[in-house]
Amino acid sequence: MNVYQKSAGRFPSRPRVETIGPLRCIVVDGSAEPRIPVILCHGYGAPGDDLASLTPHLIDWIGRDCSALRFIYPEAPHSLEELGMPDGRAWWPLNMASMQELMQTNQFSQLHDAEPPEIDVARDALGETVKAVLAGMPGSPAPESIPYCLGGFSQGAMLTMDLALRGTVPPPKTLVQFSGTLICQTKWQAALGRLADTKVLQSHGRVDPILPFSSAEALRDMLRGGGVDVDFVAFQGPHTIETDALFRLVERLRIQAAATA
Repeated sequence: MNVYQKSAGRFPSRPRVETIGPLRCIVVDGSAEPRIPVILCHGYGAPGDDLASLTPHLIDWIGRDCSALRFIYPEAPHSLEELGMPDGRAWWPLNMASMQELMQTNQFSQLHDAEPPEIDVARDALGETVKAVLAGMPGSPAPESIPYCLGGFSQGAMLTMDLALRGTVPPPKTLVQFSGTLICQTKWQAALGRLADTKVLQSHGRVDPILPFSSAEALRDMLRGGGVDVDFVAFQGPHTIETDALFRLVERLRIQAAATA
């Protein structure tokens, strides 16, 4: 039984599985008439329902304002079963051995301007899903007027940053970067104007053994250098999502819910 099925009694509505655009998604509505989509993408190697386990906690902490929210968790298109991870998914292939070597030799910054193979395909797929989510909100509001939240963890964070900067979707009101990193630097830097009205919530562990803290700082500094509003949460921990960052996300969602009431 999946974690979202185990926790179903704690959700305002029963979690459901939908194909939205090209991607399979888990969807949870805070009420019959949600106004704000919250789209969160899992990391490399995780199952498609990985971040759905956050939903009961977010709902508990948000309280009655969760009635404004629709939580959507897209599943990455690539299976990692051949790599020994039968439930693992990926947004694009990764050479983990090469990444670890660069990490151990303090040369990870070589990847800051790299463009991962197939990121364009992943960006287009997620972009189609985001467009379909926005078009399918109750009341049929104009997609560009919906103050949605977009983000993810690790590889999911990288993809959502790339979509926000280089995609054809309206920029999100809140962009969440849990333990992400800097890639595509030249192209991202050229597109920072798209985030003029976006608030970025970024968190990263100081002892992250997978994506170095210094690269998260480089991403933060690039964003701030382009005039982007960044709330940066550093914590003494590994490659994970830290509670204080979740509390800050809860506060952002409460503010957005109140603004659309």
